[in-house]
Parts: sequence; structure tokens; C-alpha cells
Amino acid sequence: QVQLAESGGGLVQAGGSLRLSCAASGRTFSNYSMGWFRQAPGKEREFVAAISSSGGSTYYTNSVKGRFTISRDNAKNTVYLQMNSLKPEDTAVYYCAADSYRRFPILTPSQNTYWGQGTQVTVSS
Repeated sequence: QVQLAESGGGLVQAGGSLRLSCAASGRTFSNYSMGWFRQAPGKEREFVAAISSSGGSTYYTNSVKGRFTISRDNAKNTVYLQMNSLKPEDTAVYYCAADSYRRFPILTPSQNTYWGQGTQVTVSS
């Protein structure tokens, strides 16, 4: 079992930046591939970014490439999402996800995917 807790969401103006954090506990963090997903009102949850268990590989959805950066600190059991040049269409609840190291990138959830509770990101125009 892995417990995930996101933080760092908030309200920001278009063009601004936020850094989300996801703290993990319960199992060996470095055994897990990690990802960020988001869900806007009335829409399905969608993949945003993923990072391999070692942190050596990353993957992004096209709409955030060049603006968002995913990283992890295995010593601190934490994964981050640095979000720059934010746009109103980035407004959503952002969720942290963990899955087996074999499932990189986590483009779609599996029955073994662990989720955090989510953190709201609102970008005003």
C-alpha cells in the first residue's frame, strides 16, 4: 500500500507558476513509477506527466511540453510538478499517481494505481 498526499495548488494568474508536491509513504518509493493527472470540471481525468522510478526518464502530454517539469527526490519520497506559463485551460484538480516501476509511463491507470486526494489549481485570465 502506498499513501500519496498532494500539496501546492492554488489560484494564480495566467502566465504565472506553481509547484505541486506529492509526498509518498508506506512502501519503497523508488520502486514506483510516478505520474500526474488532472481533471477539469465536466471532463475525464487526463494524463499530464510521468517519471520513471529512478527519475532518469520523463514523459509529457503535448499540451504541457516546455511549460511543465516533473521531477522526483527518492531520498525525500516526493515527486514534484513545476508548472510555468500557466494558462486558464490548465485549471483542474491535479492528482498524483503511483504504479509499478514496470508501468512507465503511466499513461492510463491500472487496477494497481495508487492515487492522492488531489489539489486544486485555478488559473485566472
